Amino acid sequence: MPELPEVEVTRLGLSSRLIGRTATSVTTRVAALRYPLPPHLAEQLRGRVLQSIRRRGKYLLFDFGNGHLLIHLGMSGSLRLVRAGEPAAVHDHLDIGFGREVLRLRDPRRFGAALWLEDDPNAHPLLARLGMEPLVRGFTAAALAVSLRGRRIGIKPAIMDAGIVVGVGNIYASESLHLAGIDPRTAAGRVSMRRLERLVPAIKKTLRAAIRAGGSSLRDYVSCEGGLGDFQTHHRVYGRVGEPCLDCGTPVKMLRQGGRATYYCPHCQR
Repeated sequence: MPELPEVEVTRLGLSSRLIGRTATSVTTRVAALRYPLPPHLAEQLRGRVLQSIRRRGKYLLFDFGNGHLLIHLGMSGSLRLVRAGEPAAVHDHLDIGFGREVLRLRDPRRFGAALWLEDDPNAHPLLARLGMEPLVRGFTAAALAVSLRGRRIGIKPAIMDAGIVVGVGNIYASESLHLAGIDPRTAAGRVSMRRLERLVPAIKKTLRAAIRAGGSSLRDYVSCEGGLGDFQTHHRVYGRVGEPCLDCGTPVKMLRQGGRATYYCPHCQR
């Protein structure tokens, strides 16, 4: 599933190519993804200049001046820039033309979304309850401690909860906790301030490293130009069960938390 680094890589790539350009066409090939596609999207976008592309959590907001196109990539989606006239594949559900280039949304599982928002996007139900952005200055150990107070769930599922902090998916939660030396099973509300002061920088460092590497490509994710992410070659624990910890040599273990695989070093993470 594309997480914050993959969505941010997509945003950066599209911003450098599309901001300031005019939408010239819209083509929809299905009636709905996770939600119905906007029925009058062509009328809303054609002739409008794309002013900015923002990210909120794992959502992208394309500002066309008269409203925002909200896009979520779901579990298997990707946004790519292709040449105008390039034939669409079976899972290519939405095209927005920008002259000689087309922004194409591909979503094999159709769990993504494309919605047209005319009001304040931050007030939309999909965005209004999202938690802290992990790469901003305001994401601190003190702020995280307030959100975790009294919570009995493990610290790993806690930092994956988008109502607490957005975009820290399964891969990046395991990697961040290893970097911070925290057992993923520790009750979130019992993680000390000293440990949170290690965890917050670890989350930021892990996410920024993943963005620099183009994200992680384990299944479907590709960048807007069709390239693969490279962060999976830098994983410290994720997917490395039985292999030696890169810090101490102890074999990496795996357990299940909330139905998701958690990878950790039993020696380094306590």
